[in-house]
Amino acid sequence: MNHQDFLRSLSKETRKKLTQRCDEPGLVHLGLHLGLIVGFGLAIYLSLPGWQLLLIPQGIVIVFLFTLLHESVHQTPFRTRWLNNVTARVSGFLIFLPSTWFKYFHFAHHRFTQIPGKDPELATEKPKTMLSFVKHISGIPTWMGHFKTLGKNAMCDCSADFLPKTSEAPIVKEARLLLLAYALILCSVIYTGSAALFWIWIFPALLGQPFLRFYLLAEHGLCPTASNMFENTRTTFTNRIVLFVTWNMSYHTEHHTYPSVPFHKLPNLHEIMQRELIHTESGYKAFMGNYIASLTAK
Repeated sequence: MNHQDFLRSLSKETRKKLTQRCDEPGLVHLGLHLGLIVGFGLAIYLSLPGWQLLLIPQGIVIVFLFTLLHESVHQTPFRTRWLNNVTARVSGFLIFLPSTWFKYFHFAHHRFTQIPGKDPELATEKPKTMLSFVKHISGIPTWMGHFKTLGKNAMCDCSADFLPKTSEAPIVKEARLLLLAYALILCSVIYTGSAALFWIWIFPALLGQPFLRFYLLAEHGLCPTASNMFENTRTTFTNRIVLFVTWNMSYHTEHHTYPSVPFHKLPNLHEIMQRELIHTESGYKAFMGNYIASLTAK
């Protein structure tokens, strides 16, 4: 069965239950996620004993706002539209990724998942050597890509195939506002001489980015270039902590098969479709072992 046949096999009642959105689960999850960022940040700012050990956890919860941004552009974390929009913009701001641009990028990825020349995620080649793997996992190309995107957007360079003409004005406006905000923050830091934001936000994000790279590589890495979502996407089984930080996006085949299902309903969808899954992994450590083995075997 391909993913389209699976969707057609679902009853109308099942579809309704799976796609029903509400604010409460998203607000609770958001409160806990932001609470961790504020809590870790406060402990680092106050230099509490062992604060250095919190830099990586702080970085992880910051960079994994990407998964919240990802869900928010789908309008699924909350029933209230403005909550999704605000969450997407704030998340994008904190990880230097413009939410409006990303929305079009990501929707193109969903339409053409793993299709060379059409899926914008494939424009950046996945690591094929150990050297490129280390470079990829470092997160340096990602940060460079984010600022390159911001710069191009701010200069009205919205020529990517996945961007409709009508998107140019809001994308340019957003990029310019973000760059202005970052510039004002930088100026205030220089003026006050305070390194607080560096230790609470910037440095942890640099440390956390490799963990996000590991996670994202498992979504489609080593999967074939096929149009069937059961073939081109992987679900990775993991613990509750990782599921929490990733907003359940480890159920990635489920998400790609039925993108309108809210994050808190993905475990329910998994129960229905688990027998159809083709690519699964027992954990991210196991996937990385397999991925590295595929590189060293060449």
